Amino acid sequence: MNIAKRLEKRKYELLLLVLVQHLFVGIFLPDLDFYTRVVWPVNILILGVGSILTFAGKHSWGHWLRNLHFVAILLLPIGIPFFKDVPWYFTLLNINYVVFFCFLFAELLSFLVKPGYINTDIISAAACGYLLLIEISVFLLQYFQYQDHRAFNGIDTSSPAHTFIDLVYFCSITFTSIGFGDITPNLPATKLVAAFIGIVGQFYTVVLVGILISKFSSNSQ
Repeated sequence: MNIAKRLEKRKYELLLLVLVQHLFVGIFLPDLDFYTRVVWPVNILILGVGSILTFAGKHSWGHWLRNLHFVAILLLPIGIPFFKDVPWYFTLLNINYVVFFCFLFAELLSFLVKPGYINTDIISAAACGYLLLIEISVFLLQYFQYQDHRAFNGIDTSSPAHTFIDLVYFCSITFTSIGFGDITPNLPATKLVAAFIGIVGQFYTVVLVGILISKFSSNSQ
């Protein structure tokens, strides 16, 4: 079995790994300027490889369009050091990331609901779906933050990396219903979006548990 087939066989595990490192690699990197200039573009490249494996063997026009869109996704972080003070650039970046992760999330959902069995791929894909919801929420809220810096209280806006990490933290504790209160939405739009993503996170968890239980029951029978 060659390397490509091995990677495709473990595509959901690989995608889960790259999603975790994209969201939480800042734990190990105190130099956030280096994170913005070097680590983020590399992360996106790795994430793109993981997503391409997810769509392996599919050749519809939609998947070719997604591959073209990924090129833009890859190039956008490279421009951050040069356009970090240009508001429209971050608006463009955030919109493209939301579209990209929504597309990937939809593909994962279609995989989760089809097979009547449960295995490591199902478990990995389920975890990927949860992290993809966090990715979508982060970039959606980041869009509002760059549109209006009053969107949140408690967000560090000293650099794009600080803003991103703060929103990863906020979305993670919102999805898990912890809610420490150190970061709070400050505008009507961000309050409603935060409420909506909390509902979506709980709904996904409930539906996912139902899917896994039904697959496990079918497998046992």
